[in-house]
Amino acid sequence: MSLEFNYRHLYYFWVVAKEGGMVRAADRLGMAVQTVSTQVRELERNLGVTLLKPAGRGLVLTEAGVKALNQADQIFQLGQQLPDLVRQVVDQPTIRLAVGIADGISKLVVRKLMDPVIRTHNLKLLCHEDEFDDLLADLALHRLDVVLADRAAPLHPNIKLYSHALGVSEMSWFASPGLYQAGYQGFPDSLKTLPVLLPTSHSAVRARLDHWFVQNEIAPRIVGEFEDSALLMTFGASGMGIFPAPDLLAEELTGQYDVQRIGRCDKVEEYFFAIGTEKKVMHPLVRKILPDDA
Repeated sequence: MSLEFNYRHLYYFWVVAKEGGMVRAADRLGMAVQTVSTQVRELERNLGVTLLKPAGRGLVLTEAGVKALNQADQIFQLGQQLPDLVRQVVDQPTIRLAVGIADGISKLVVRKLMDPVIRTHNLKLLCHEDEFDDLLADLALHRLDVVLADRAAPLHPNIKLYSHALGVSEMSWFASPGLYQAGYQGFPDSLKTLPVLLPTSHSAVRARLDHWFVQNEIAPRIVGEFEDSALLMTFGASGMGIFPAPDLLAEELTGQYDVQRIGRCDKVEEYFFAIGTEKKVMHPLVRKILPDDA
């Protein structure tokens, strides 16, 4: 197709095809017949095909003309819908919030952190899960409004990022009904013999859990490591092993996953941050996520 092609020529052809002739099309358009004819010929020249051919005292579509008319019908039907669509956007504007979710943070925690905004009228929420460093890169390029993570953003000489503390939760150990009694008796020494599930090093709390094991002289029998916290909880609920989770989620875990808390992981805490590119947060929905004194 020639770069000379334009939709004005296509529109004149469309009207001619719909009206069945140049004269009626010119009347409808309020233009001279010669002008309409010239525009249609220009379209044919740019496409390199004949779209209309004489038939008696009128014009009919060639095979190529039929194809062109079908496409033009779709194009101009969409064009007719455009005013209604844009008016709808103006009448009911959406509020867009693009959130990056670090793969190390619990999705149930994210749901709790997002609770102040999810009922916002006309909210369009875009959630993207990825590795922490990749999310920070997207944030710096303004592809995201905020990143939710279990750690603060590191200092970077070329990128200014601001970490806003959202909260902290102590960690506890949970078990399915089949492992609860064995895990509860003699805790935490019971973890020396029972199967254990852990988050991978993608989670910031993993290093704290490893340190807790050392302090308590426990060499855990690790039977599974998970990047996705939801998978960790699902396999834990199935009885594969005892697993750690934030106390913040105790109610959801005991209700949704049918597990019980067997003991607290003393002095091990998980932290939650909202990371953005602004020291003073301007996005109204991000401000709702932050504590009142942030």
